[in-house]
Amino acid sequence: MRYLLTLHMNPTLWATLTDDQKNGVYEGHGDFIKLVTGTGEMVETKALAEPSETKTVRVKDGATDVVDGAFVESEAFLCGYYIVDVATEARAVELAAMIPDAQYTAVEVRKIVHEG
Repeated sequence: MRYLLTLHMNPTLWATLTDDQKNGVYEGHGDFIKLVTGTGEMVETKALAEPSETKTVRVKDGATDVVDGAFVESEAFLCGYYIVDVATEARAVELAAMIPDAQYTAVEVRKIVHEG
């Protein structure tokens, strides 16, 4: 079963972390990638740009409206994800807890129900 593990960034919280804590997050991702690659559970991972570099597109009555910024106006934003292929939901949750961001913010675990 494949699961999407989404990471969310809160810039205000991030600004309160020490350099050692920030470096721990960066290094922790390297360790996590090695772990899930080594176990064969890694499918893919991506880091995403900040909301200021985002465009939100809506189409209404055939007209396209493009605005700068993320869909949801919030301090926290989706900053990246992992897709893992694991035997159980419990394993997906276990892996999510190993992602260093989980120490500071939530990591969402969502089952992938369709792939095209």
